[in-house]
Amino acid sequence: MTTAKDLFIIAMDPGPEHPVGQGDLSLALAGAELLDLTGTGAVTLDGEHVVPGGTAVPEDRLLGEAAELITRQPPYERIEDWLWRRGEGLAAVYQDALEADGELRQQRSGRLPFGPKRVELVETPGRRRAVGRRQEGEPVLAALASVVGLDGEPSDDALQLGDETATIVIAAVHDAVMELEAVRQRRTIENTAFANIWRGP
Repeated sequence: MTTAKDLFIIAMDPGPEHPVGQGDLSLALAGAELLDLTGTGAVTLDGEHVVPGGTAVPEDRLLGEAAELITRQPPYERIEDWLWRRGEGLAAVYQDALEADGELRQQRSGRLPFGPKRVELVETPGRRRAVGRRQEGEPVLAALASVVGLDGEPSDDALQLGDETATIVIAAVHDAVMELEAVRQRRTIENTAFANIWRGP
């Protein structure tokens, strides 16, 4: 299992007070992938840029797909740009992959056989590992969970990790999530104003 899969699992785990938005989660998953790729040596960071590293292919399929998307020629991609490009729809990709791996299953809610389906976690070693990492307060996973609101608003301390690479990526994820929230708020205001125009005084 990877940090991204662990993050998806704890985001799906029952109990969070506030459900995680798909856009926020997708950005955080892209950040988790980037951290895993730096851990394998597939990429390194040069300031705010993602630089390709060794040629080893990650064993995890989704992480391998992420590695293939790394820009190989200069000018290298900025971390923020990577998060937006890789993150588009990434939560749905992880849901499909974890369903295929048996980590998730679709369950009909209610008694009717044709009722709406919901996705739930299966009790697997992968789930136990992810929950264990969270309970132990593993810094990177805890910081990513905090950024997407699983543990309330992230504090400055939660975003300052001992590892410089992790701190840079987590900060970039936090900024991207904040930017996405600003876009949501702007659209809400615009839609409300538009509706008021049509309603009239």
